[in-house]
Amino acid sequence: MPEENKRRKFIKNALLTVVGGTILGKSASVLASEEDEEKPNPILKVKPLGFQWDTQDPFLFCVHHEDAYPEGNAQLGPDKSLLSGRNMGNDFHMKDGFRMYHGETVPGFPGHPHRGFETVTVVRKGMVDHSDSMGASGRYGDGDVQWMTSGKGVQHAEMFPLIKQEEKNPMELFQIWLNLPKADKMVEPHFKMLWDEQIPKISHKDTNGNISKIEVIAGKLEDQNAPTPPPDSWAAKRINEVAIWNIHMDASAKYTLPKASPGVNRSIYFYSGDILKLNGNTLKHYHSANVLASEENTITAGTTPCKILVLQGKPIAEPVVQHGPFVMNTIEEIRETYTEFQRTRFGGWPWPTYDNVHDASKGRFAKHADGRLEDMG
Repeated sequence: MPEENKRRKFIKNALLTVVGGTILGKSASVLASEEDEEKPNPILKVKPLGFQWDTQDPFLFCVHHEDAYPEGNAQLGPDKSLLSGRNMGNDFHMKDGFRMYHGETVPGFPGHPHRGFETVTVVRKGMVDHSDSMGASGRYGDGDVQWMTSGKGVQHAEMFPLIKQEEKNPMELFQIWLNLPKADKMVEPHFKMLWDEQIPKISHKDTNGNISKIEVIAGKLEDQNAPTPPPDSWAAKRINEVAIWNIHMDASAKYTLPKASPGVNRSIYFYSGDILKLNGNTLKHYHSANVLASEENTITAGTTPCKILVLQGKPIAEPVVQHGPFVMNTIEEIRETYTEFQRTRFGGWPWPTYDNVHDASKGRFAKHADGRLEDMG
């Protein structure tokens, strides 16, 4: 029973902290400036970034995790002496350079449910251990991406094992929530790995010889197509022009994002560097800009290298009711989801603990529910 009590506490905390409330109504793009009707202002809205980043339809939000984890112990977590003074089980306060999140031994997010949307987890540094209610598992990181369609319901754990015991374990990742349209909210759950080796990378040299490197995680850029997303994703249909691009720019490098179709939403997140010039305007460090995607968007790095995440897509334009780990179209559907989860646990939990991690000796791998194994060594 102690394990089940901890489980209930975690679900309660997740509902309160992962999203933080209910969002009603239709998603809508920010209206363009009316200062110049003949030539629309390509920058629609600028705002500072926090832990959770606001996004535009079809995205729900993005979280930037960046933690300076210490050396790991035999349980793949930090030394217990570093855990004192933390709100264990719900530790989102940065202390000693890292957070434990909902983990109590290993940092991360023990088994929790999702329904009605997708998670795209882009790991820049560090490792993530995946376990889910379908019996699938994996370890990925250092440039890998996991794309999971929760569909009609799945539980999964995302733990951050501190595999290295003789050196520090820095972690940086983005978790992007991408909505599903009503027609696809109840599809079968599915996850796909986009391994670092499979993700196209563009190296662009500007007229001054400065380099911009772009990882094409979703969509098409120049002559590069990203790996195919899961089959029921909003991104699986090219007409929706979903794009996820991670851009690393040399100091003073210049790059122009191409035009998308009218009505497509595009957001630029400037998360590392001193300043960024966006269409000639200065964007401060750790700020975002919603831009007019139907116009070219030129970005120029400042006096230090810059890093930018770009999220783009045609809006789904349906009502959204989002509460905790569930995203549906009506309050009634949310209530039905809670009832079903209490009854079925979305297939239960086949792992010994909700904070399941894999053996420290294992490399990057993905074992799917059908038994298919991807072993990346």
